[in-house]
Amino acid sequence: MSFNIGKGDALLIVDVQRDFLPGGKLAVPQGDAVVPVLNRYLELAHEKALLVIASRDWHPPKHCSFRDQGGSWPEHCVRDTPGAAFAADLALPAGTEVVSKATREEAEQYSDFDGTGLADRLRARGIKRLLIGGLATDYCILHTVRDALKAGFAVLLLRDAIRAVNVKPGDGACAEEEMRRAGAVPVTYDELA
Repeated sequence: MSFNIGKGDALLIVDVQRDFLPGGKLAVPQGDAVVPVLNRYLELAHEKALLVIASRDWHPPKHCSFRDQGGSWPEHCVRDTPGAAFAADLALPAGTEVVSKATREEAEQYSDFDGTGLADRLRARGIKRLLIGGLATDYCILHTVRDALKAGFAVLLLRDAIRAVNVKPGDGACAEEEMRRAGAVPVTYDELA
């Protein structure tokens, strides 16, 4: 199958932040394994002159998702802290558009499209299809892919550049299947390059 990557496509890298990597406050198992693979996709994006977007959790200090505020997660990705920074080895180019989400204390936002204006910004740039990878498969990737599809974008799910939290065993695999059933096309770098 030929995917003809180029005009109308954008690379969306979801939440590859230090707190989600090994040693971070909410580490995704093998989360660091996505970084070298995403760097290959970033090289492809450069070759094809694609728009690159990187999202991040950018939480206030008392965000509702934190356990000490009654939420499900340990404190993580608090804005302007080292843990909220993008992975040091992630080779984001100059001009990367950054999307900050979950910025209000009272709102949990797993999707890059939830309250960020991202869909309108993409449409204004003529984007019709998104290549999506990052962290974590069963949370922010799943919700972002769902919302991208609902907003009318085609999605190529970068299977080799995602990792799951797997709070329950198999959550990641279930999320991948749900995204595929919803219309996302799972691909790997070798299928695109």
